[in-house]
Amino acid sequence: MNADQIIREQLLALLKGGKAHMSFAEAVSGFPLKESNRRLPHASYTVWHLLEHMRIAQWDILGFVLNPDHISPAFPEGYWPKVDDMATAAVWKRTIGEFSDDLAALQDLVRNPKTHFFKPIPHAKNYTVFREVLLAADHNAYHVAELVTLRRVLNMKPIKEY
Repeated sequence: MNADQIIREQLLALLKGGKAHMSFAEAVSGFPLKESNRRLPHASYTVWHLLEHMRIAQWDILGFVLNPDHISPAFPEGYWPKVDDMATAAVWKRTIGEFSDDLAALQDLVRNPKTHFFKPIPHAKNYTVFREVLLAADHNAYHVAELVTLRRVLNMKPIKEY
């Protein structure tokens, strides 16, 4: 296996989770929907707010890499839903679905042999695809761990334990 294949394989493993940390799908699996809008102790957000934040951030990173006309949300307020926003069952499902779709698109980008990880992104010369994929994977892993911890604290344990 050459270096390019190894990098692709390792980035995919990091995006998918399941090695050193739980995957996104495992972390949200079986989550009690009635708890999605529950205010978390000592936090200004709900579990759905956290998932929506993850979705927005990942969508932004993917859009930044793929689209020279992409406009990122205002920071930090554009990366979180409003404090009083609540999720319906349809909104909860949409958040998880869109996050999963964008995660699959990131994985497709990594799998694509035409993706050059270390060349500057044409419309963002100080950035590389490699950096942006690592950023997305790191951000996702951080918040998946937070979600798993919150589930344990709230006695809503994930199906799979690590």
